Amino acid sequence: MKKTPARIRILIADDHEVVRRGLRDLLQAKANWEICGEASTGLEAVEMAGRMKPDIAVLDISMPHFSGLEAARQILKSGSSTRVLIFTMHESPQAVAEMLRIGAHGYLLKSDAARYVVTAVEALHHGHSFLSPQIAEMTIRPSPDEKGGMGELRAELTSRETEVVRLLATGQKNKQIAFILGISVRTVEAHRSRVMNKLGVRTLGELIRHLIHTRVIEP
Repeated sequence: MKKTPARIRILIADDHEVVRRGLRDLLQAKANWEICGEASTGLEAVEMAGRMKPDIAVLDISMPHFSGLEAARQILKSGSSTRVLIFTMHESPQAVAEMLRIGAHGYLLKSDAARYVVTAVEALHHGHSFLSPQIAEMTIRPSPDEKGGMGELRAELTSRETEVVRLLATGQKNKQIAFILGISVRTVEAHRSRVMNKLGVRTLGELIRHLIHTRVIEP
């Protein structure tokens, strides 16, 4: 018997109507996904999230009446079960760090929307995190001037382990990673387990948070 797609209620917040329309078209193409509200300001996003209780809120960073990051902070502080995907054109380490600090669940670049927004929403809905590929790469690539500490720890990852981590961070499942890299699912699981052991983390969410912390948050 064919499995019924999960019902997901989504709030979109962006101050540009054309962007909201594009996201709506991409997301409503999925069976059983519903756009329950659209906001053009951070204030509207917070009010709608409180009233509509969406499963996922897609929030642009740059909106009037406080930013998407502030809207995310207020939505999450309210104790809502809504999971938040930050949506932006900026490859900003500071914004990624702030996203992590407030407890948002994903960071999607607008340039990646057509390719990854469905994957991102699915990842968040299933309790995972999501980072755009460029952001995921930024978190696992040591900067040239890093010496000692976490820079050395990341340098211990093999090239294949790094590839696996990058794909995990973009929401890919073990089976998909195996197909992309031309290896078995069991090998993917082994690489994932070794990386987590090396970094001392237990879950994918902890792994992504660890990598962001060690790359973009200054001590």
